Amino acid sequence: MERDLVIIGGGPAGLAAAVAAYDAGVHDVLVIEREAKPGGVLKQCIHNGFGLTRFKESMTGPEYAARFVKETQARGIEIMTNTFVVDLTADKTVTCRNESGIFTVRAKAVILAMGCRERSKGALNIAGTRPAGLFSAGTAQKFVNVYGLLPGKRVVILGSGDIGLIMARRLTLEGAKVECVCEIMPHSSGLRRNIAQCLDDFGIPLYLEHTVTEIHGKERVEGVTIMRVDEQKQPVEGTERYVPCDTVLFSVGLIPENELTKRAGIALDPRTKGAFVDGSRETQAEGIFACGNVLHVHDLVDFVSEEAEIAGIGAAEYIRGGQRAKEYVPAAAGENVTYVLPQRVDASAQRVQKIYFRVRSVMRNAVIKVQAGAYEKRIRKPAVAPGEMEHILLPAGVCGGVKEVRIDVLAAEE
Repeated sequence: MERDLVIIGGGPAGLAAAVAAYDAGVHDVLVIEREAKPGGVLKQCIHNGFGLTRFKESMTGPEYAARFVKETQARGIEIMTNTFVVDLTADKTVTCRNESGIFTVRAKAVILAMGCRERSKGALNIAGTRPAGLFSAGTAQKFVNVYGLLPGKRVVILGSGDIGLIMARRLTLEGAKVECVCEIMPHSSGLRRNIAQCLDDFGIPLYLEHTVTEIHGKERVEGVTIMRVDEQKQPVEGTERYVPCDTVLFSVGLIPENELTKRAGIALDPRTKGAFVDGSRETQAEGIFACGNVLHVHDLVDFVSEEAEIAGIGAAEYIRGGQRAKEYVPAAAGENVTYVLPQRVDASAQRVQKIYFRVRSVMRNAVIKVQAGAYEKRIRKPAVAPGEMEHILLPAGVCGGVKEVRIDVLAAEE
């Protein structure tokens, strides 16, 4: 089959990209989703807090997803569910498998919106046996919110990612006892509002610079050993502490699902674990775009939708042949900045461009410095943290003839 635009992934990014592309004039859109229903991880996120930035109201995950599903249905956009994409080539040929068999779709443009997966216990090299009671935080969330099953009664959570923080609250509300949350870094990797609402409000201790060094139990988890770590993230002798529990949740990071991206021969940025993209979210493979958590891990779904709309409009412009010659300028991560996205800025763009970035460490009274040749702007922030993505707006016309756009986060001068 042949389609103008194929979107791989029917989560919040894929749905928002489909709506944006349709509104930009491309009506032959196919969204491919491997699960039975669109919506992605939002289907199991029954807590509120979604849509505050975008819709100025607090919504649950299913409510937020339903709004975009309704938008796609209103436009007659086809969503092919229970369909797994097994291959993608640089010439935009998508190979799929479902109950009907294996088939290919040739597209004029492709948007990658596959989301991300959780890092598992196997990546952590924790000593001990493999008893029952070990879950990723997202799996535990699905058990509780979708299937109505409680994974355990006494819980230790390793990692302070947002899903882990939210599950600490959820399990407490369901009658379980969350003994503690351990975080190997000196700062939490979750949003500050989640630390306040999910841990502080329920009296759940957060142990920074601590990790689980051993899991005890044969048939079922019986307890864990936690230890403080030094600056090299190595356990400090003499700080061992045994914590009895029957369940351990792992909230130790998310990995963008870029297996298809690699199959298409698209280069990945080692810092974001996603593709290199320009301002319209086009990858280094012509006509293939990426957005959402498959590109870089977001904190808020509102920003996922915003970025997906950029990709949808970019893909529509590409399909309609409206692409103009672009002059690219690299975007550089400076002092106390982990990564910048997009990695290259369109110097000839006659519009404001939004640049996302993450800081490397917590800093109070910070100054965000943006420099592009003679253009320089400084923005004061009371605090910045790695768990919260930052952004700046780059005015049109400031990148012409410059070698790079550089972002630094500096300590404010008194």
